Amino acid sequence: MDVVTVRALVKRYAGRRVIDDFEMHVPQGAIYGFVGKNGAGKSTVMKMIAGLVAPTSGEITLFGGQTSDVRRIGVLLEHPGLLPNLNAYDMMMTQAIAFGVTNPKTACRDLLAQVGLGETGRKPIKGFSLGMKQRLGIALALLGGPDLLLLDEPLNGLDPEAARAMRNSLVELNQTRGITIVISSHVLDQLERMCTHYGVIASGRMTCEMTAGDVERECGQSLRVRTAEPAKSLVLLEDAIGADGVRFAAEPDGSIIVSGAFSADRIAAILHEHGQEVREMSRQAKDMEDYFVSLMEPSAR
Repeated sequence: MDVVTVRALVKRYAGRRVIDDFEMHVPQGAIYGFVGKNGAGKSTVMKMIAGLVAPTSGEITLFGGQTSDVRRIGVLLEHPGLLPNLNAYDMMMTQAIAFGVTNPKTACRDLLAQVGLGETGRKPIKGFSLGMKQRLGIALALLGGPDLLLLDEPLNGLDPEAARAMRNSLVELNQTRGITIVISSHVLDQLERMCTHYGVIASGRMTCEMTAGDVERECGQSLRVRTAEPAKSLVLLEDAIGADGVRFAAEPDGSIIVSGAFSADRIAAILHEHGQEVREMSRQAKDMEDYFVSLMEPSAR
């Protein structure tokens, strides 16, 4: 079941479509990396999913249409709304009481411990680092035990240690509590370490959705092969191993790009067996950042 399904979503501001015919599918139990340039529409989409902004048209279905209860959604969009003179526990209790959380004292202490803020005591929030404030924002979003967590740029401005702690906390929440997480971020190497699915938005439209396995295949090792007779070599290789999970692409310069579960030794043996003169065989890998940047262009849709 998809926890979030978005169809033909449109949002207009001052007559301009900032979100245009947008589609999105977030599977249950996923950590979904929502990627796009500044101004592409990530925050607007997440606000509409959270019910904070009304769409102009289109459809948003949550939890397979079983319920529209927004209390099942935890939200941290942009900066958490924190009262600087309160300490973390009092801030949590203020929101827990407003939400009607059962056993609020226990719930607040447990959540603060889970995000690494259990020992902050009476220290006021105004003395917190950015990373501590972000962790407190996640604890607030988790009050009430949501099934879906929407996080907009929670890694922004964090140093490497704080970013790693945040990432580990999110993965633990996903794995131990089964919370589906949608997280937008520009920090692609951090997303790579935790996301199971990705969606890429450009100019208000989804350019593609894919699994982590899809990304790994696209950005994994490939083999560049150049022979004296590229067309004949391509046919020979496709006939011999094209059904074994190996993919081939002919390049304009006459080279053949081999990807998937290939064996360079086997490819060389096939070409040698059929008398093909091999002029080049070289391994190469596509950079993940370059791959995602190419998908962020509107023409990639």
